[in-house]
Amino acid sequence: METLPKPEKNKTKYINPYLGGVLMGVVLLVTIFISGRELGISGAVRDSVVATANVISPVAAKESTYYGKFLKNGHHPMDNWLDYEVLGVILGGLLSGILFKRIRKPFVERGPNVSKGRRLTAAVIGGILFGFGTRLGRGCTSGAALSGASTFAFGGVLVMVILFASAFAFAYFFRKLWI
Repeated sequence: METLPKPEKNKTKYINPYLGGVLMGVVLLVTIFISGRELGISGAVRDSVVATANVISPVAAKESTYYGKFLKNGHHPMDNWLDYEVLGVILGGLLSGILFKRIRKPFVERGPNVSKGRRLTAAVIGGILFGFGTRLGRGCTSGAALSGASTFAFGGVLVMVILFASAFAFAYFFRKLWI
């Protein structure tokens, strides 16, 4: 008779991915119903950059072609519901970490054959490229793919297909950073 392996005591616990997907769909549906628009995070990042530029140099920020359009008529760039969405994502991640006992001192997640420095360098370069692409594409992948595909927009479905195809293609070249 075959016996099942015993569960590992120190195995990290995450929410069931199917439940997580359903919950994401419910949040997306409620957001569209209440606000009339989809989810996205790049607008909140833009708002925080504009607000930071305004704190560092208010005159230069208001005179800037890019920053100035978000500072007109006394409008504060952080006065946007997307900024509260991001705050909710951060607090939700913290709550998930507490509930599933994943909160611990910071560490660099990496493969056994990669140094911490190389992994951090790759993450920073990837983050910069992703942020640059987000501004070029006028939005992030979650806004384009998830929100677009959920409304059956052709562009959203196309972005989702291209996103996954390019991720599989690039994973082959960068896999040694994790395994």
